[in-house]
Amino acid sequence: MLTAIVPASSANIGSGFDSFGVALSLYNRYQVVGLLPSDTYEVEVVGEGGRSLAKPEDNLLIRSFRATLAKFDIPPVGLKLKSYNAIPLSRGLGSSASAIVGGVMLANAVGMLSLQREKLLSLMVELEGHPDNVVPCCIGGFVISAWDGKEVKYVKLPAFEEKVKVVVAVPDVTVDTKMAREVLPKSVSLQDAVFNLSRAALLAASWVTGKLENLPWAMEDKLHQPYRAKLFPGGEEILDRVKSVPGCLGAAISGSGPSVLAFVKGNPTRTAKEMCSVFTERGIRSRFFVLDVDQEGARIKGVKPAAAEEGSRCRIIV
Repeated sequence: MLTAIVPASSANIGSGFDSFGVALSLYNRYQVVGLLPSDTYEVEVVGEGGRSLAKPEDNLLIRSFRATLAKFDIPPVGLKLKSYNAIPLSRGLGSSASAIVGGVMLANAVGMLSLQREKLLSLMVELEGHPDNVVPCCIGGFVISAWDGKEVKYVKLPAFEEKVKVVVAVPDVTVDTKMAREVLPKSVSLQDAVFNLSRAALLAASWVTGKLENLPWAMEDKLHQPYRAKLFPGGEEILDRVKSVPGCLGAAISGSGPSVLAFVKGNPTRTAKEMCSVFTERGIRSRFFVLDVDQEGARIKGVKPAAAEEGSRCRIIV
């Protein structure tokens, strides 16, 4: 069996809009149990989002798998796949990036391209449309990345020496990614641009030097969070309330929301309860994860599966 183990990710981290991202220790596992004839896919889904999967031709992992084979002129092949999903869908935790990274890496393995994952990043970002989730998902850690439409440049920052947990509160609502883009202003004031530039620079420098006391300031934002916080119940209140909890080093909307992320030093329980209590007060059910920063990124385990039988079918099992 061949398995891609792919982490969740959180983008923006407050001030680092479309540039900063961090991999988290919550994983989807995509297991190839056999090869099938071309354009034949059997996908069994266990866990998050299983019943909401689209047809295989709309499935991001399958599309990414096929796009990678085509990109490198590898003859098409079908898959028999088991997908064990722990990353919530449409919650700002990089579920689509996980599918894209998993599909590309499985194609690299099945097609015996033997390319290092860093060599596949440009294709992954092209498929996703932006780098902030895909790059940390692929290589792990806290990453600052930029993309000019063809080439990706990134820097993976060193891990904190001190033990820091990542608490993520996930409400039982969704935020449409297209709407989260449309709600943003087309232009911003010079004052707001300078505000974010200074905070993003401070966040990167503080992360590298271990100046954890700067994070509450450094994660402040005026480019996207004030607008996206209005898209889900409790969004405008939760960031202020959580930052005042002892041990909380800073909080931000995860990606485009509605999940909210906080870095915590010490016991994370109080921060997690405070985050979820805000949603509860708004009549919204929620759950929380206490995670680490995943430093390894996506990886492949196992060996190439056996060849396919003849035939042609395309079905998805949920």
